[in-house]
Amino acid sequence: MPVVNQMAELQDEITEWRRTIHANPELNYDVHETATLVATKLEEFGCDEIVTGVGRTGVVGVIHGKDQSSGKVVGMRADMDALPITEATGKPYASRNSGLMHACGHDGHTAMLLGAAKYLSETRNFDGTTVVIFQPAEEGGAGGRAMVEDGLMERFNIQEVYGLHNYPGMPVGEFAIRSGPVMASTDEFFITVKGKGSHAAWPHLGVDPVMIAAQVITGLQTIVSRNTDPLDQLVISITMMEAGTATNIIPDTAKLSGTIRSLNPETRNDTIERVEKMARAICESYGADASIKMVSGYPPTVNHEIQTGQAKAIAEQVAGEDRVDGNVSPVMGGEDFAYMMNARPGAFIFMGNGETASLHHAEYDFNDEAIPYGTSYWIRMAETLMPA
Repeated sequence: MPVVNQMAELQDEITEWRRTIHANPELNYDVHETATLVATKLEEFGCDEIVTGVGRTGVVGVIHGKDQSSGKVVGMRADMDALPITEATGKPYASRNSGLMHACGHDGHTAMLLGAAKYLSETRNFDGTTVVIFQPAEEGGAGGRAMVEDGLMERFNIQEVYGLHNYPGMPVGEFAIRSGPVMASTDEFFITVKGKGSHAAWPHLGVDPVMIAAQVITGLQTIVSRNTDPLDQLVISITMMEAGTATNIIPDTAKLSGTIRSLNPETRNDTIERVEKMARAICESYGADASIKMVSGYPPTVNHEIQTGQAKAIAEQVAGEDRVDGNVSPVMGGEDFAYMMNARPGAFIFMGNGETASLHHAEYDFNDEAIPYGTSYWIRMAETLMPA
């Protein structure tokens, strides 16, 4: 059973919605225009219930099947927010909002789920209830957590929840998924090394925080190479360093910051503790003090076994068995759909976006040729998990 037959008719309309959203990107929770567009479309489609303001600016639509005797309720989620990046695609529908762009394909995710909502509202060829979830603030704002904390699962009686993300470099029409950890946690650290400034010609009269910071950078890498099982994926990246104002002055302080990425909750917690202890110990050994701030990010995104099998089978219906990778390697990027799957069993799948620029790149654009596959995936999910 390939893509839904009506996709040829729907694709142009869904593409138009996608490009409208693309041209009007919004950040974080300030997705008011996008949320209004979504709610308006859901009303036009004839959704049975439309609720706005879930998790601040999220939108939820409820679609009942022709029969509801199964009592089953399946949630399907798309994200709506953009990124603070200046677009460089040169497309006719490029961002009209200076310094903002849809550089991660959330415009495509939202449009495809809207397309599925339109089809399912018209056909209702399933036994149960489909809940379409349009989430704000995926890009660092934890909108998924906000919606869960606002009672998303309980208010709509969601029993299983599913998510999807486009994947540049994977051919259009292909899918990839795995059971277990599929994306990493995203914690951050901020370290200030407090030394003693002096003239650069007399370093022995001071405590050089730049040299000590360099030792901290080197030391933290040994947590990955010497304290962690080589088979356990872990990344510690120091991405910013700030120190000094002149070539002949050793400053009083040096600042470091970076990220910790892990697929294992135990490794994650152990690494956070080790980073703090090691940074502090290195600073103290050189006579400096350390001020350390750890910021918890998204937890690992962990697919549930049963739901992963269901999602894989549905993707195979749409794309064919030979075009679905059921054991894709985990990705060390983060995804706040993790909060929804911590609240309910579910699965998160990747969908090919073709040979496009990478995510979060100024030249990225969602590939409209992928629309029939993503939209059909959502449609088949409702009809397969809740057969009429």
